[in-house]
Amino acid sequence: MTVPAPDDDRGVYGISVAAGLVGMGVQNLRLYEARGLLEPQRTDGGTRRYSANDLDRLRRIGDLLAAGLNLAGIGMVLHLEAENARLRGTQGPRPGSR
Repeated sequence: MTVPAPDDDRGVYGISVAAGLVGMGVQNLRLYEARGLLEPQRTDGGTRRYSANDLDRLRRIGDLLAAGLNLAGIGMVLHLEAENARLRGTQGPRPGSR
């Protein structure tokens, strides 16, 4: 019997577990969601479920906060990083790159 590979997008962690794993307070996670910095999945009953990708994003938010950015700046950085990743994925390799 083979075990399926973990899905990094699947929300499996409740808010208190996710907050503990990234070393943040539960209220911070709620604030970041309210500011549009992340969007955890919700159960049918409305309970937040955080994925491995959400945890990575929360760690990135923490790194940017530690670097001195405010939440508006963090939103811009995350948006630009996502756009950069999207463009790199659709345009293929740059001339002269390996």
